[in-house]
Amino acid sequence: MEEIQSQSDNYRSSSSSASSPASRVPSSNFFYLRKPGSLRQPISFEDSPEWDDTTDIDVRVEEGGDSINAATTPASPSLSKLNSGSLPSPHLPEGAVIPRKIAGASVAWKDLTVTIKGKRKYSDKVIKSSTGYALPGTLTVIMGPAKSGKSTLLRAIAGRLHPSARMYGEVFVNGAKSHMPYGSYGYVDRETTLIGSLTVREFLYYSALLQLPGFFCQKKSVVEDAIHAMSLGEHANKLIGGHCYMKGLPSGERRLVSIARELVMRPRILFLDEPLYHLDSVSALLMMVTLRRLASTGCTLIITIYQSSTEVFGLFDRICLLSNGNTLFFGETLACLQHFSNAGFPCPIMQSPSDHFLRAINTDFDRIIAMCKNWQDDNGDFSSVNMDTAVAIRTLEATYKSSTDAASVETMVLKLTEKEGPALKSKGKASNATRVAVLTWRSLLVVSREWKYYWLHLILYMLLTLCIGTSFSGLGHSLSSVGARVAAIFVFVSFCSLLSIARVPALMKEIKIYACEESNQHSSTFVFLLAQLLSSIPFLFLISITSSLVFYFLVGLEDQFSLLMYFVLNFFVTLLLNEGIMLVVATLWQEVFWSVLTLLCVHVVMMLSAGYFRIRSTLPGPVWMYPMSYIAFHTYSIQGLLENEYLGTSFAVGQVRSISGFQALQGRKISLLKSFKCSNRDTTDTS
Repeated sequence: MEEIQSQSDNYRSSSSSASSPASRVPSSNFFYLRKPGSLRQPISFEDSPEWDDTTDIDVRVEEGGDSINAATTPASPSLSKLNSGSLPSPHLPEGAVIPRKIAGASVAWKDLTVTIKGKRKYSDKVIKSSTGYALPGTLTVIMGPAKSGKSTLLRAIAGRLHPSARMYGEVFVNGAKSHMPYGSYGYVDRETTLIGSLTVREFLYYSALLQLPGFFCQKKSVVEDAIHAMSLGEHANKLIGGHCYMKGLPSGERRLVSIARELVMRPRILFLDEPLYHLDSVSALLMMVTLRRLASTGCTLIITIYQSSTEVFGLFDRICLLSNGNTLFFGETLACLQHFSNAGFPCPIMQSPSDHFLRAINTDFDRIIAMCKNWQDDNGDFSSVNMDTAVAIRTLEATYKSSTDAASVETMVLKLTEKEGPALKSKGKASNATRVAVLTWRSLLVVSREWKYYWLHLILYMLLTLCIGTSFSGLGHSLSSVGARVAAIFVFVSFCSLLSIARVPALMKEIKIYACEESNQHSSTFVFLLAQLLSSIPFLFLISITSSLVFYFLVGLEDQFSLLMYFVLNFFVTLLLNEGIMLVVATLWQEVFWSVLTLLCVHVVMMLSAGYFRIRSTLPGPVWMYPMSYIAFHTYSIQGLLENEYLGTSFAVGQVRSISGFQALQGRKISLLKSFKCSNRDTTDTS
């Protein structure tokens, strides 16, 4: 045992010297270092080693109040200082500029219960009578195993629950039961939704234009503040997703960019769902150090975490431990270790506290023990928790309810809610016209840089047009070429319309960005659809010109400039309508499979009713008499191109008689527009 203790002491000295900077933060391994023979004894604060010399931050406000300088002055810490949640923030270079102070807000929730609609009406309780609080300038962490209700509790506090969920209990912000208004809080989901073809500064600048009213120069200063707050100065001019042979931002920096997008509004409360998701240990520590520095400015931070390293665990102020929706502990980090010791589950030497917590309350470990019941560790036990996890959860919950920690939480919540503080005010929004203009310009920039959007489709349209044009080339202008000419126009319009479905997968990226912005009230469905449609106009016009010119001259249609321009414009309007229908369908489904399936069905029905296979007047009335406006427009588009080709033309039949273009098409059983019929009827009467 003495040998193990000596190795533990060596580990402590080596890890404390390797941790980031030793002059600022004490060794993070002090949580689980105990005296010989005290492995199963409750943790005593006297077991903690002496702290190294640390420094406190002395804040000096510059003139103008836009930023503050952080200087360091020596000070001697105490354990009570750590217990109070004022863990020193990481070392900052002298003269470094950090964001100006934020007036945070206190958040408290009391007896919060969330149910989700299941087989029986609102029967499944995801969160069960949770009580806690978060104070300005602190970092509150909701921790627990998978499917324990962490994200649900975070969404319930933020007021962003799914419509299928129902919440009971009370949430107080600055002592008042009120909904958090726009701009007073920020919410960052677990999945990052960023635009890879924009730089960090461009992405944040467009986000500021969408969120904030006012002048452009003011928004630039806000963007720079957000970049400095998230330590993104080195990556500000780098593309988020990379380009060609250049790598994009790492996952940690991407997560920081998504947080910086919410900091543009300078929120007083910030909710983060799994900010350490898919991050390695270095990136996770960098993320938490940055968040810790952000909390030191006064912002109230509430985050969810599945698991953390010992260094990251030392940066938490308060922890809310959940398992199957039950609150097993709420309080300060050191008190959580003491709570587990009092319940009979002390943290073993050289084990991370968060690993120990999750080992004790995660029911998935029961399956592992059942599979490996014949395995034993050096002490003869497979686990330091020598009982079923369900029993451990009940023991921890019962111990917490009867502890002074639960009583102190109730007292603190009562103190925070007995008197209402200043109400949070809603911040101004950008107008819908501004948002449409911003989204249109941003989409144009993204599409011009991403070859998958329209440049690849331009190549595909050209290849399809070449195939169709060469297949129908050299038709001539005889009466026998009327049928082939009609078939060429039908195939060209129908197949090019069908090819627009290939853009659905690329469009889904834009829809994910829209869903994220819409959930944070930065955009709306109408604004998104209109902006996407407007941004597609230049590229669709380019596609219509190039494809029409190739097809027009390969097939050998009427050689007149006015007829050519009519053909181009008619085809452009058809592509634009296809784009609009695709945007609406993809936005409704928000899935590639169902969007493609729906669009294919629409195009098949459109091709059947276009008047090429059978005259529309002879189709069954109940099914085809009142088709969708899109199908009818496609029919009019093809018939308009036929009118453009055959209006005013005549074909010789023998040496004496000639027939008009309308009569030639009627002989081929092609349905035409009424205007075309009337104009040809007048021509026949005149002759």
